[in-house]
Amino acid sequence: MSDPLIHAFFVGRAVAEALNEELEKSVTNAFSELGKFDAEQRERLRQFTIAVMERANQATAAVPTQGTSGSTTSRYSSASLDLQATIDELRAEIAQLRVQLQRYRTGSL
Repeated sequence: MSDPLIHAFFVGRAVAEALNEELEKSVTNAFSELGKFDAEQRERLRQFTIAVMERANQATAAVPTQGTSGSTTSRYSSASLDLQATIDELRAEIAQLRVQLQRYRTGSL
């Protein structure tokens, strides 16, 4: 290897290969972390859905059935207001979570 040009070529080639390997590792790790994050979020959503369904089933079981239509109507209207309040609270929590997620993604936490 007496020719410096040939030596420089092989050094450049080695640097390019090393950079390529590091880039490949970084991309692989990034996709791995993204996959883990996605799986965790799906599991949290599944658990949340199960918890909501359990609460709904418990609330349904706790409500006594009545034969008169007048009391049934008032009970349903109050339950409808409670349901709307719950939906509004859930929407607010989702909005807060989206803001936190955006902050996490931008790294400004």
